[in-house]
This record gives sequence, C-alpha cells and structure tokens, in this order.
Amino acid sequence: MDLKPILTTAVEIAREAGALLRDGLGQGLSIQQKGTAVDWVTQFDEQAESLIVSRLQTAFPDHGLVAEEGSRANGDSPLTWYIDPLDGTNNFAHGLPVFCVSLALFEGNKPLVGIIYDPMRDECFSGASGLGATLTTTSGTTPLQVSQATELVHSLLATGFPYDRHTTKIDNIEPLTRFLKEVQGIRRAGSAALDMAYVAAGRLDGYWEFKLKSWDIAAGVLLVQEAGGQVTLIDGSPFALSSSVSLAASNGRIHPKMMQILASARQGIV
Repeated sequence: MDLKPILTTAVEIAREAGALLRDGLGQGLSIQQKGTAVDWVTQFDEQAESLIVSRLQTAFPDHGLVAEEGSRANGDSPLTWYIDPLDGTNNFAHGLPVFCVSLALFEGNKPLVGIIYDPMRDECFSGASGLGATLTTTSGTTPLQVSQATELVHSLLATGFPYDRHTTKIDNIEPLTRFLKEVQGIRRAGSAALDMAYVAAGRLDGYWEFKLKSWDIAAGVLLVQEAGGQVTLIDGSPFALSSSVSLAASNGRIHPKMMQILASARQGIV
C-alpha cells in the first residue's frame, strides 16, 4: 500500500478542519455535557467531525472510521480512521488556544498514518509507517526526533486526568505524586494528542495517562514510534488499540524508569 498519497490527503483534511476551529475560537458556543460534568462538546467539535468524515468517505470510501462525536462507518473494513475533530475541547470552550485535530489510519493494531494539526500555531505533525514523521510549520518541514534524556531528573513529562476522576480511585493522583518527586517537571496541557506529538518532537521526554479513547492517541502512537520513541500500555505490555487505553509514551531511554514508578503507584492505589 502506498501511504504517501493517503498521508497527503489526510493532511489536507486536517488542515481544513483546523481552519474551521481556528475561526470558531472565541465565537459564541453551544456547549453540551457528555458522560460527566467536565466532559464537554461544542458545535465546533461536531462541525469539524462532519467535515472530516465527509472528506474521508469521499477520498477513501472503503475505509472504516471511528470518530469521537459518534460517526461510524464500514466497521468490517481492515483499515480504520480514528478521528478526534477537536482534541482539547475544554481548552477551546474556555478560549485557551491549546487544541488540535487528530487523524490516524490503522490496520488492526498497526498504525499506518498519523496527523496532529495545531491550527493556532500552524504546526502539522504527520507521518506514515516506515516513512518517518515530520513537523511542518511556516518555516518549513523538519524530521521529528525524540529527545536524548536518559534520567528522570532531567526529564519533562506530561499527563492528564480521566473525566471520571471525581468518582474513581484511578484518578492519576498517586502516579502524579510519585513522578513529581523524580522528574524535572510535569505539564498538563489538556490535549493528549498534542502531548504525544510533543514527545515525538522531543519537546517532552515522556507522557502517561489513564482511560484515554482510541481517537485521543491513535495518531500520536504513529508519530512517537516513527520519531524513534516507545509506546506501551501503562503496565509496560505492548501497545494495543482499544476503546479505553491507559498508556505511556517516551523517548525510549526513560521508559523503564517510568514503568517502575507507574508500577509502584499501582501498588499504592490497590
């Protein structure tokens, strides 16, 4: 399969959806709650998803797709697009310009294509299996490469918190507390996709989070792997895509140490 034309088309679609979001930031919003009081959706999530789904179905009618706001198609297809039309909805709804569009094509558990587009910075992180990953900005295109950090004390990590954190023991507080004692710093930007893209770009050394959805991290998995990093499930087992994913991503060099802390934290939760 020639992934280059698929990647090119998907980048164009992500950029088009990103422009819609950029124009919508700060405009009047219609906000609805989804599963919990802190899980929001706006009309721009829905408009961007509609645009993306329409364009993908026109370009790749035989491909399946799974999108955050409910769009589904061709569930029996071996090739499936995972679509987050607006990752960072809560940021967007508050006028905080930290959000992105995330698209990924998988064949089963194998990532083939990934795009994460930040419309506010006009940064497009993209890649395809075996072809590497790049960052395209107004200044040009450069390869993505993970960082060289080997020690946690010199590492900048990112994380997030599950939407049901108000009612569950798996709220990420114990792992956060343990990592804070070991690393240089921890960031919480509010977009899992951008966190993964930043690991791929070497801006972050590692990232972990619990109870993510497939569309949150599908593109980021491809980017981190193609940039030379490592992605596993939160317990260190091989990555597998599912409807609820707890994972860790890193430059690979600090991954064993991250696994040790996460294992210790799990013991503290039980």
